[in-house]
Amino acid sequence: MLWEKERGPLFAAPTNLLQSISAGHLGQHFFADKPQEEIATSTRTDIRNVAIIAHVDHGKTTLVDALLKQSHVFRDNQHVGVLIMDSNPLEQERGITILAKNTAVTYQDIKINIIDTPGHADFSGEVERVLNMADGCLLVVDAVDGPMPQTRYVLKKALDNGLRPVVVINKIDRPTARVPVVEAMVQDLFLELATEAEQLDFPVLYASAREGYAVAHMDDERKDVMPLFEAIRRQVPAPSGDSAAPLQLLVAALDYDNHLGQIAIGRISQGTISLGEEVACISADEKMESFKVDRLYVFEGLGRKEVDKVEAGDIVALAGIDKVAIGNTIASVEFPEALPVITIDEPTVSVTFGVNTSPVAGREGRSSMSRQIYARLMRELKTNLSLRVQETGSPDTFLVSGRGELHLAILIETMRREGYEFQVSNPEALRQQRDRVTYEPYELLSIDTREEYIGPLSENLAPRLARMSDMRYDGDGNVHLEYKIPTRGLIGFNSYFLRVTRGNGVMNSLFLGYEPLKGEVQATRSGALVASEQGVAVTYGLNNAQIRGSTFVEPGTEVYEGMIVGLHSREDDLVVNICKEKKLTNVRSSTSDIAVQLTPAIIMSLEECLDFLNSDELLEVTPSSLRLRKKFLSKDQRRKYSRDRVSV
Repeated sequence: MLWEKERGPLFAAPTNLLQSISAGHLGQHFFADKPQEEIATSTRTDIRNVAIIAHVDHGKTTLVDALLKQSHVFRDNQHVGVLIMDSNPLEQERGITILAKNTAVTYQDIKINIIDTPGHADFSGEVERVLNMADGCLLVVDAVDGPMPQTRYVLKKALDNGLRPVVVINKIDRPTARVPVVEAMVQDLFLELATEAEQLDFPVLYASAREGYAVAHMDDERKDVMPLFEAIRRQVPAPSGDSAAPLQLLVAALDYDNHLGQIAIGRISQGTISLGEEVACISADEKMESFKVDRLYVFEGLGRKEVDKVEAGDIVALAGIDKVAIGNTIASVEFPEALPVITIDEPTVSVTFGVNTSPVAGREGRSSMSRQIYARLMRELKTNLSLRVQETGSPDTFLVSGRGELHLAILIETMRREGYEFQVSNPEALRQQRDRVTYEPYELLSIDTREEYIGPLSENLAPRLARMSDMRYDGDGNVHLEYKIPTRGLIGFNSYFLRVTRGNGVMNSLFLGYEPLKGEVQATRSGALVASEQGVAVTYGLNNAQIRGSTFVEPGTEVYEGMIVGLHSREDDLVVNICKEKKLTNVRSSTSDIAVQLTPAIIMSLEECLDFLNSDELLEVTPSSLRLRKKFLSKDQRRKYSRDRVSV
């Protein structure tokens, strides 16, 4: 592929790896006959720690559902529904996993700690921070789609962390499943990413998480997920670590309880922890603070079980310290030694958060002051490792950087639901300066859609500086496209893609790296319809505005000068008065009583609003409203700003 040529070979096979391939050990179902003693030697043979990783929508959380239900965590008559681990309201609404979560089940007297991870690329930081707690991973791959961009990313991270993989080809019950093809694609992916021969010794299972079964061979009886439990028991190494050594625990997650305060979650690398014991917390800058363990928990099912003592290898939650952050080390007071800090890839997209300055500010939100917004962003940094917050030249504006538009949109949506009111700018790609050369992030854009949409998609991607690197047809009218595109060109494309394909397509992107800045991304959006005065939108004024374009507000909506109320049909902005009412006269006509028929207003989601924004526009965010506006509300100010830009 194109990025392979430009970035060099992705895989250089060592001699022992080639010998392993020639011997036929790649992806074979070896685990059925391998004795447990050959898998791992550890002080804790009663525990397995495994992370479930995959591309978004490949069935990770549904697979966790099956593991929980068939391990008898719930009562027989208990109704638990589906996607049990997606407990966050935003996760339930959007149908995606946003936060990594822990659970535990028991199989044949072996406790299996399961870490469910997000599959969307924007939440990769959640994957990176929890992989250190696992010894193995379940790589879930869709039997129709095969390995996707995020599959490559999470597998590389897992192999870099030394995790032993178990491959689960999911959704084999679908009529369009192509199991042999997908299995070959998975093997090719391992050949690209593996650096040790042992990483090619992985079992492959075939499953339908929705139907609740997994099999070691396609012709086996399909009844339950016990073969998957057995694969975890045999393939995933038991956790190593000396329980007699000084305590070391790397904090990988945080939780909060109204009564207990901050709760630190992590895996004990070595040593033991007892309830009431005095331990030390070592921060990233090597500052140490001692505290007493007030509560000690292990995971059991969907909840936690309070215990008096835990040993090396287990994943635990402990309370008693407030000043703890992800990446800190909980260590012995007598022998305090820090573990390596968790490394997270840098963010690629930024927006500014600022105090709401519109004429209707302060009416809908409870928290709208700069110190409140800044304090909330600082709290977010404790758990959201992929996020960056910087102060700017203005005391009321903060630069917030994340992994992508969705990553930032989830933060914005979370804050507005908590009662915060603020304004955000258009997303921009972050750039780096190296040796007086400006570099920008590039991504691999993957599109699966119908053939008839190739033309409009290519036409829209060309001014975004996208370069096609691959195109594949399946013979049934479907096409797979791959582009190399700068992140700044990808911003705003998702809304266009959904609109032009009418839902008949899937797009994904994967961060590739930084390359020198080149070219200008051409604007693909037309101008805006901007309100000329403050008031209430009326049918007569909206009808006049709809002659010039599409509108975003309904009759009865309060508007103000400088608020964006629609999309102009031409490239330039147009000032309109949607508060203008029809003049009353004493002259009657035969058509005067006929009601005006308005085209329904376009109501955009938060992500669509962010995609819509230009550099001279802002999004006003409140708990009950999303309003698009110009940075300069007055027409005279906007005209002066335009002149200044031209003169520069």
